[in-house]
Amino acid sequence: MTFLWPQFLWLLAAIPLLVLLYVWLMRRKKKLALRYASLSIVREAMGAGQAVRRHIPPLLFLLALVAMLIAAARPMAVVVLPSNQQTIILAMDVSGSMRAADVLPNRLVAAQEAAKSFIKELPRTVKVGIVAFAGSAQVAQLPTTNREDLVTAIDSFQLQRATATGNAIVVSLATLFPDAGIDISDFGPQSRERGVPIDRAGKAPPKEFTPVPPGSYTSAAIIMLTDGQRTTGVDPLDAAKVAAERGVRVYTVGIGTVDGETIGFEGWSMRVRLDEETLKAIANKTQAEYFYAGTANDLKKVYNTLSSRLTVEKKETEISALFAMGAAALALLSAGLSLLWFNRIL
Repeated sequence: MTFLWPQFLWLLAAIPLLVLLYVWLMRRKKKLALRYASLSIVREAMGAGQAVRRHIPPLLFLLALVAMLIAAARPMAVVVLPSNQQTIILAMDVSGSMRAADVLPNRLVAAQEAAKSFIKELPRTVKVGIVAFAGSAQVAQLPTTNREDLVTAIDSFQLQRATATGNAIVVSLATLFPDAGIDISDFGPQSRERGVPIDRAGKAPPKEFTPVPPGSYTSAAIIMLTDGQRTTGVDPLDAAKVAAERGVRVYTVGIGTVDGETIGFEGWSMRVRLDEETLKAIANKTQAEYFYAGTANDLKKVYNTLSSRLTVEKKETEISALFAMGAAALALLSAGLSLLWFNRIL
């Protein structure tokens, strides 16, 4: 715990002085009482329970003073609060390798079911968008709070060839920042050409922006699920760099076989391998996390974990009000007990 005004903590040094003053007053009061009554009469009048009660209200009031002084120093603490995450993009691999049955009933169906369960658990105020990627990436559903539209988009996935993980990140960023001018053509060798493509002629150039610290954009996040390594498209680390500069976290989820597996698709035979190294690098670059899901149950657990992390966040917050409320409660309790037991306040 830290303090914005730590100089007020010096006032806590007065607490021991107040304790000494209270002890002195109690002894002085006792001496005065003995002048006018015998010791036996005093002992009969003040039982052991009564003597203990006498010190409880002052003790509570002293604790109230301590809490008030700490509140005056404006304490700060890391507390768990509801997240202001408003948009989540699910970038899901629909390449041919997702038909593999090493994750039952197969990788694609397991991913679809886990994604739908994840969406169901999110607060209704959180918008979710769907990006499907294989050899290219496209928006299957723009960010929306309509859960039925999201389920329909997930159920309509069609398997395709190749895997373009970098394209998935770029399209996800373009969906989150539609006015930023983020485009696939800005990446790769064609981005270094001096000319402007015909299809982009007349369009406004990308808006300049100042890079922010990675992970600092808390209004959105990207969750990318894939079972293979990149075979085409934008370099995923270049795309992750753009996400990091905009402060967007890219959580990566690897599903399937780490060592690789031979898959048949549309008459083709291919060997797919989960590129964990790149997925971990993407997550690290954007201040996010990488998760491995080897089974359908693992995948559900991953999405449950992400749901809890994206709906709450740890944040350093001033907690002066909590100490002030505690001080008020202790002061009222002290006064109430004093009135109840002795018909006076302290």
